[in-house]
Formats: sequence, structure tokens, C-alpha cells
Amino acid sequence: MLNFKTLFESIPGLYIVYSLALPPQQGGQIPAIALTAYAGELDQQQAIAAGFQRHVAKPIDPEVLVAIAVEM
Repeated sequence: MLNFKTLFESIPGLYIVYSLALPPQQGGQIPAIALTAYAGELDQQQAIAAGFQRHVAKPIDPEVLVAIAVEM
């Protein structure tokens, strides 16, 4: 299984998102959307498992992205 903490530590800026996007039971407090070009079912499952509340594949209409953020 992919170690998301190691992956995110190796990519500047993503570790911050990883830390903030943790589920509440793991200390996370800020909802986060994984906005990515990786659109597969496994990619979605991995993003949710990493602590993101939503997984959205690019390209996406900005208005749709705002609507998703508002509903969170």
C-alpha cells in the first residue's frame, strides 16, 4: 500500500494539505478537495483514504468546483 505521508512529504506543499486534510478522528480540522488529473476509482479511494473529503478530476468547470466547496 502506498504511504501517502511519504509521498506528500516528497512533493513540496502537499504535506501541508495532507496534514490539514486528515479526517477529524485523526486530528484534521479543515475540509479539503483532491483536485487531480487522476480520475480512476482507485485514485478516488486513495485520496479519500489520505484524508481528503472529496476527489475531483480535472478538468472541471470552476463554478462546479465552487459548488462542491460550498457544500462541504
